[in-house]
Amino acid sequence: MNKKLPILLLISVFIIATCGLIYELISGTLASYLLGDSVTQFSTIIGVYLFSMGVGSWVSKYFDKNLLSWFIRIEILVGLVGGTSSSILFMVFESVSSFRIVLYGLISFTGILVGLEIPLLMRILKDRFEFKDLVSKVFTFDYIGALIASLVFPLVLIPYMGLVRTAYLFGMLNVLVALVACIVFGHEIKGVKYLKSASIISLLALLAGFIFAERITSFSESLTYSDTIIFSKSTPYQRIIITKKGRDLRLFLNGNLQFSSVDEYRYHEAIIHPVLGALPQAKNVLVMGGGDGLAVREILKYPQIQTVTLVDLDKEMTKLFRSNEMLLKLNKRSLLSPKVTVVNADAFSWARMQRKTYDAIIIDFPDPSNYSVGKLYTNTFYNIVKHLLNPDGIMVVQSTSPFVAPKSYWTVEKTLQSAGLHTVPYHNYVPSFGEWGYIMAMYKPVYKVPDTYLPGLRFVSKSCLEQMLFFPKDMARVPASVNRLNNQILVKYFEEEWSTVL
Repeated sequence: MNKKLPILLLISVFIIATCGLIYELISGTLASYLLGDSVTQFSTIIGVYLFSMGVGSWVSKYFDKNLLSWFIRIEILVGLVGGTSSSILFMVFESVSSFRIVLYGLISFTGILVGLEIPLLMRILKDRFEFKDLVSKVFTFDYIGALIASLVFPLVLIPYMGLVRTAYLFGMLNVLVALVACIVFGHEIKGVKYLKSASIISLLALLAGFIFAERITSFSESLTYSDTIIFSKSTPYQRIIITKKGRDLRLFLNGNLQFSSVDEYRYHEAIIHPVLGALPQAKNVLVMGGGDGLAVREILKYPQIQTVTLVDLDKEMTKLFRSNEMLLKLNKRSLLSPKVTVVNADAFSWARMQRKTYDAIIIDFPDPSNYSVGKLYTNTFYNIVKHLLNPDGIMVVQSTSPFVAPKSYWTVEKTLQSAGLHTVPYHNYVPSFGEWGYIMAMYKPVYKVPDTYLPGLRFVSKSCLEQMLFFPKDMARVPASVNRLNNQILVKYFEEEWSTVL
């Protein structure tokens, strides 16, 4: 055997370990984008993937001859399957009755192929190293590759390349391993011309996918969204999509509608004016979430407001709504106001470090569809945030639909109460969402419906707010639990209730 073989195959271990974990991360991320509940998706995908690798390792014992040739075949196949996985999953999401069958089938197949790689390599290398050296070298390269993959995936690959292009890139790396092996060790490989040709063709196909990744992504997303997509970008935290149809601009985060420009004023007037209308002396306001600047737009209508601090995790989100002309027109350039300070940070961590207090706090996070967002609806978080509220201040929390998800809605109220706050629940109808809920919270039970409102409001008025405070029987209070950081029962309630209508 060629003396170059051991070191080249050890380098192959590093590459295939990196590629294998990248495919796993891509599947988990894509599933969380499309299906929600990222913890469940990643947990089940990791489990299925590792089990499938075990199956692949067990199957490897049936490969007795031409091990290097089989290794090259598997590398080509892994590259093709893994490289095209994200494109396939995006494209079939809207066209198959059970997306999960395709998702877990593809994960299982990829896992089996990856599970074959290391056992075959170890058997190829067994005559070149002592057993203890072989095991230590192979697994050292394997684990280093996994570490590199876990670091570059969220920090570099997703924000700068996206899921589709990343998959094609690492598919090419797998096939390159096969092609290099064909070139360097061709005299030792049976059918090397066939394998070399297959490697080159596969590499070119994956390269084409890499080059046209944006078109593939746009095409696959056009199958999901009925309106024209005018902006799309993957950030380390989410997939941002903006669509346009006529005068209707719509923002989607990880596939979930955040607003429609046709009726967003109903939502944003409802979350701001019942609070600030009752606080005529309010000067300093904190907004958590709301990176689109639409809530800030409503706040700036009050001339007495001196400062607005907006805390939103995703800097790409706030950057977009501070630069795009269509979006600047929609939010009235609110995020560019000298009164506004934008902080891109995790709200949970940021709030723990603050000592300044505010007259009003607007909590406008996405729905608690996963645990990373669900922590922002826990009693732990509310106990932190209440210390940022002035004694006579009011905070409000967007709290999902009391009609579709009553248990989720009243759990938010129960959780706020567990933090020692008095609550005022209310709701309104937003055509794009249906019946939607909010909960005001304060230190003292002194809330009074404001008698006067700013001129020019399109929706909120005294009579309108009085109706919003009334809950008919089909949205009446139901037994609820406190959402705690260690169990996040709210995420479970939310998924159960919304799954019946989605």
